[in-house]
Amino acid sequence: MRETLTVGLVQMTSTTSIDQNIKISSDLIRQAAAQGSELVALPEVVNLMQRDRSQSSKIAALDSEDASLAAYKALAQELGIWIHAGSLVIRLADDDRFANRGFLIDPTGQIQAQYDKIHMFDVDLANGESYRESSGFRPGTHATLAQTPWGGYGMAVCYDLRFPHLFRDLAKAGARILAVPAAFTRTTGQAHWHTLLRARAIENGCFVVAPAQCGDHEDGRKTYGHALIIDPWGEVLADGGDAPGIITATLNLNRVSEVRGMVPSINNDLPYDQPQKIALNAAAE
Repeated sequence: MRETLTVGLVQMTSTTSIDQNIKISSDLIRQAAAQGSELVALPEVVNLMQRDRSQSSKIAALDSEDASLAAYKALAQELGIWIHAGSLVIRLADDDRFANRGFLIDPTGQIQAQYDKIHMFDVDLANGESYRESSGFRPGTHATLAQTPWGGYGMAVCYDLRFPHLFRDLAKAGARILAVPAAFTRTTGQAHWHTLLRARAIENGCFVVAPAQCGDHEDGRKTYGHALIIDPWGEVLADGGDAPGIITATLNLNRVSEVRGMVPSINNDLPYDQPQKIALNAAAE
């Protein structure tokens, strides 16, 4: 198993044009590869940022026909690198909703793993922003841990970040790297992005890589950016700020066992009885 990995993360402002997004992301992948990245990860919905479901229906494709996935497979083979297409908007043959699906592609251009986002972003924020991801996307039902030359690579997407048990399960199954491609809103990103990602790294003794969408999008969304690479002690190794571009860092995977040796919480989980549920507004008499 290899103990060092140079990883590159793409930060971009995806548009409503799949062709344009392919061009932008491919150029950034090439830049990351030229800087020595052996694995390049892309953000959530990298192929299509479109809130209008009727418009998405006109251009989204099955994964077997998706132009962006084909482009990334060809690029991985050409450059001889791993590419994690953080997530793509994928048409489903058996559902009128889409899949929010990530793909891990090896240097031969083959898909080694895929993951459908499990937790749907259905929220109503205090500033009036409202999202109902479940109305347009079918949630996944399986956690995905990919085997790579650097060990286990746990795949998640954006809102999954708020569900720590998913990352605990991935770490206990053998993940040394946790990937969280995202399109975090600017509002929630400013409040929680760095804190939650550092927490997932610290509590599991894993590296965390989080490519991100940033800026003002054509469909009206505003995303936070700040793609992050974090070590198992919670140290931020690279931060993408709020503009499109790439960040890179070389990971020493021995750091995972080193940190877990100091604070072995991942090995200290014990079973316990669940508490009795109490209504949120209940008061003691």
